[in-house]
Amino acid sequence: MREFDLIQRFFDRPTRQGQVRLGIGDDGAILQVPEAHELVVVTDTLVEGVHFRATDGADNLGYKALAVNLSDLAAMGAVPIWALLNLTLPEANERWLGQFSEGFFSLASQYDVALVGGDTTRGPLCVSVTAGGWVSAGQALTRSGAGVSDRVWITGTIGDAALALALGEQSLASGGSETRWLLDRLHRPTPRIGIGQALYGLASAVIDISDGLLADLGQIVGASGQAGAIIEATSLPLSPAGESYPLDDRMTWALTGGDDYELCMTVPQAKSERMRRLSKEAGVSLTDIGCITDQAGIVLTRAGVPIAGPSRAGYEHLWPVIGEGDS
Repeated sequence: MREFDLIQRFFDRPTRQGQVRLGIGDDGAILQVPEAHELVVVTDTLVEGVHFRATDGADNLGYKALAVNLSDLAAMGAVPIWALLNLTLPEANERWLGQFSEGFFSLASQYDVALVGGDTTRGPLCVSVTAGGWVSAGQALTRSGAGVSDRVWITGTIGDAALALALGEQSLASGGSETRWLLDRLHRPTPRIGIGQALYGLASAVIDISDGLLADLGQIVGASGQAGAIIEATSLPLSPAGESYPLDDRMTWALTGGDDYELCMTVPQAKSERMRRLSKEAGVSLTDIGCITDQAGIVLTRAGVPIAGPSRAGYEHLWPVIGEGDS
């Protein structure tokens, strides 16, 4: 199958986005940024064997490739508008491509995200998406504004994706509604777009939880120039789906597992009541789990008493280092 035919058949879809002046079919896209707005651009790459397995399903991969980018836009309070898709494929498998594009556009249509271009090439399976959205000028949320005594909040429940991985998908796929829900949490995370847009004027810093709560909260602490944070273990929002598993394991998954793509944010204590109202209005649970402190490190407590935390903070991207004299 020729590249142009592949793109036209599986990825050239009409768009309702008026700000996309020219999309797929030319050397580049032409996008109009509304007056008094700024452009937010995010990108993520998913590699087979590192971020997903061949058995995960092409439809789930298409969905997740876009979802992880929309989660980044949500963390910055942006309205998602467009996406670019780069696909490296070992072969042009029409059934696989149909399922992949169906998963991708099932999420894109929920948020009126227009696919405006990209590239395809031959090689080991790899999916890269770049997405863009708008924020009102000066209103983008960042991970660098947390202050001492700010409360730490998170959306939804955490540890679900790590639980799904830990249990193994063969047993999950044949399980009941609870186990199927865990699979969806792993493969089809929900970008918290609405919450992200509602956090302007409330949150002092925001990040999405992709590498684990400890690691990502550490990013907020470091970017904000603060010393540390306290997390109350009994406040961690754990889903009922894991209730039959040891609490220590569930806490480890929640703190270090990542891949849930919930939002972690810091909020001045005086705005706590507004956060509780937002939770009711949005229909999404928002949980206060701790605070930013002037004491070094992220400390885990149970009923206010410090306890030992996991041996690692979360997922880390590591490469082999080639030094002088190496080739």
